[in-house]
Amino acid sequence: MTTTRDTPVSLADLQPVDLFDDLDDGALAEFASAAEWRHAEPGVVVLEAGEPVEGMFCLLEGTLQLLQRDGDRFEPIGRQTAPTWIGAIASLTEGDFVSRMVAIDDSWLALIRSDEFRRLALAHPDVHRRIMRQVRPIMTRMTAIQQNREHLAALGTMAAGLAHELNNPAAAARRSAADLAEALDVIGATIREFVDAGIEREDAARITDLRDRALHQCAERTPLSALDAADAEDEMRDRLEALGVPDAYRLAEPFAAAGLDSGWLDQVRELAGSATPAALRSVAASLSAQRLVSDLRESTERMSSLISAVKAYAYMDRGGLVEADVHEGLETTLKVLGHKLKHTQIEIRRDYDRGLPPLTIYGSEVNQVWTNLLDNAIDAVGDGGTITVRTRRDGECILVDIADTGPGIPPDARKRVFEPFFTTKDVGRGTGLGLDTVRRIVVERHGGSLTFDTGDTGTTFHVWLPLKPATTPRSTETET
Repeated sequence: MTTTRDTPVSLADLQPVDLFDDLDDGALAEFASAAEWRHAEPGVVVLEAGEPVEGMFCLLEGTLQLLQRDGDRFEPIGRQTAPTWIGAIASLTEGDFVSRMVAIDDSWLALIRSDEFRRLALAHPDVHRRIMRQVRPIMTRMTAIQQNREHLAALGTMAAGLAHELNNPAAAARRSAADLAEALDVIGATIREFVDAGIEREDAARITDLRDRALHQCAERTPLSALDAADAEDEMRDRLEALGVPDAYRLAEPFAAAGLDSGWLDQVRELAGSATPAALRSVAASLSAQRLVSDLRESTERMSSLISAVKAYAYMDRGGLVEADVHEGLETTLKVLGHKLKHTQIEIRRDYDRGLPPLTIYGSEVNQVWTNLLDNAIDAVGDGGTITVRTRRDGECILVDIADTGPGIPPDARKRVFEPFFTTKDVGRGTGLGLDTVRRIVVERHGGSLTFDTGDTGTTFHVWLPLKPATTPRSTETET
């Protein structure tokens, strides 16, 4: 920003700014004499997120865009239009500015540097009170923006994971349906070939009996190992080729899987005669159809299971306050997070006391607790390690421990893990509101307690939830 302007900052320049509404001309003159001009052309960064502010800015002309960091990029969350004031809270608290401010158009600002502004604000209580009255609304708004972003990010991650999990059984079901249609076409075409070959009704019935025997035998048979299956298919292909059956390699796999032998093949040839290839294709198609129906059932059951997990996770159709088994929430959360565990060597250990009584809780909110703690544990252990989920009763509470074998929380971060916006994750991987959300849900919403133990061998979070809703919140400890 440049500083060129012909005249110094005057009372008339500052009077439109509501921060100074309660000051007389003499008091306002003190602020004006301490101010210096700043000029920002469109696109210039006036204030940078995460950096100390020079002081309090009075935006006297122009408009600034407020941007919030989201990963490696910034997203617009609001605008500041002259006349207004910016950076007073960060100047008073000697903290960093939490957002980025960029000039949208040609803008003029008056800067009162931090040391001088603190002196003047404390000397004039009316100004100090106006600033303090804005702390709560501004922090509430920033927290709400971050929480909404975190919730949306969590929903997006969950939706992507579920979409991936649902895509596999859906694709399998789609392939099975197409193959089943083809198998049914083969079975239907066999009837005409039997008629053309002049097969009698009795012989056709006996061929049907042989097909049913093959289906029953296949259904009851234990699958072969890969090596044994390959040997059986080679042997079956040789037998079929010896019978002059076209495309013997296509029929060898289902016949070998069913454990059919030369005696069964000879019976079919004796009954079908010239229609033997058609009869064998029909049986092979029936065997394939049986397998495909089983595959379809497995795929649709998998999809149904995932949908049920999501409904249970969100406690759909069960209202806000519910009576629930704590293990139900833990298990559905693990299922919803399954996509993060799928390609890792992470071991999940369960040490559940299944005799625990039900909890009266805000179910979907408590599942956010498990989601944040388990998600952090997964990130902590990386591609390999152990996460232990343990439940037990502790007085009038149920205690849930979630332990990981990660590297532990750094010593300089342990006192701050429950602070809003604080995160130990890399930029773009966390907003710093996950554990703050956990604390609010456990302590403020349920009157429970939350502590953790951490060291070089891992971290364990301890969550106490009262069996019945508490009338007053319990205190939160940051470390044990």
